Amino acid sequence: MSTPLRLGIAGLGTVGVGVVKIVRQKAALLSARAGRDVVITAVSARSRDKDRGVSLKGYAWEDDPVALAKRDDVDIFVELMGGSDGPAKAATEAALAAGKDVVTANKAMLAHHGQALAEQAEDKDRVLRFEAAVAGGIPVIKALTEGLAGNEITRVMGVMNGTCNYILTRMQATGQGYDVLFDECARLGYLEADPNLDVGGIDAGHKLALLSSIAFGTQVDFDAVELEGIQSITLEDIRQAADMGYRIKLLGVAQMTGRGLEQRMSPCLVPDASPLGQLEGGTNMVVIDGDAVGQVVLRGAGAGEGPTASAVMGDVMDIARGFRVSTFGMPATALKQARPARAVTPAAYYLRMELQDKPGALARVAAALGEAGVSIHRMRQYDHTTDTAPVLIVTHKTTRAALDAALAALPGTGVVTGDPVALRIEEV
Repeated sequence: MSTPLRLGIAGLGTVGVGVVKIVRQKAALLSARAGRDVVITAVSARSRDKDRGVSLKGYAWEDDPVALAKRDDVDIFVELMGGSDGPAKAATEAALAAGKDVVTANKAMLAHHGQALAEQAEDKDRVLRFEAAVAGGIPVIKALTEGLAGNEITRVMGVMNGTCNYILTRMQATGQGYDVLFDECARLGYLEADPNLDVGGIDAGHKLALLSSIAFGTQVDFDAVELEGIQSITLEDIRQAADMGYRIKLLGVAQMTGRGLEQRMSPCLVPDASPLGQLEGGTNMVVIDGDAVGQVVLRGAGAGEGPTASAVMGDVMDIARGFRVSTFGMPATALKQARPARAVTPAAYYLRMELQDKPGALARVAAALGEAGVSIHRMRQYDHTTDTAPVLIVTHKTTRAALDAALAALPGTGVVTGDPVALRIEEV
């Protein structure tokens, strides 16, 4: 009979507990599918005494995750601690150095150190798998590295942060503002310890950088991702977008162009009838365009105990079956450094601004936009009771460079109060 595959799990939070439950409750199924038993031999976490709602009886305990990573009775080191550096990185490096395969859900660590870790893994003839790091239970890494491996990928796009999607869809459904729903997410435990990782687009940006690497055969370059969060989105933006047939989403887009690799994570308007427009609550969606397959849409739970643990176990089961693939779909040494590029594809933009309520204000704004080469498709001014007037402008297609020039010129008009909000209207 085949020897068991032995797991060492570092991190017993929501996802770690989910993995323990699957291994304990689905032992017979896992054995049948893998052709060998899958067992947990040792674990590590910050507290031994915490009640996690699952038995840890029979597992060795290590206070130090690095010690866990080096144990002789561990074949796969499962890193579920999180954090781009610190214990997670040290333990992952130790596991690879000790000849262990690694499965992780740590998007931040891979976004910042993925290239070096992939090279270390391949130098040791080990695998480093991270399905759970991107889009929770959606098998998007497997789709890109395996099912779509015969395609030249032209674009990867998606909603990759459930918290942001929850806030934006609840704003539309309930009429509550951003601040109220932010507090609701905090009470429900939906926010990271540092909330800006979620609402600032950083968490989703990490995921986009990883998908870009696989899709385009490039080294991970999170620093090149253009990031903009959802903090400036108001109920008026939500309502006016709906009036025009759009929904606002925190949307990640990556595509290779003649100028280089575009990677942007920002709030965008998408058609409300599109798959992305119909996405509700904490659900994630990734849209992949390939030259042979056309467009593939993957939708599912983007976080949570069950979905993320399911993704972890998918990687574990591949290793148990003897399936081995390079970290980013091709040898790490073959990944090229991409030239970062800002989006140059023309698009229409939604602009919201507050103007001083005085004659000629709209004319000055129109003139500033026109001088920058930005043409107005439609403009609307709303009822108001103060000395400033809310104004909505939708442009014809223009470049981001022209729009930035126009935005830079607006303060010089003397009629714009505060910072305008500019959202790209994405064709999907």
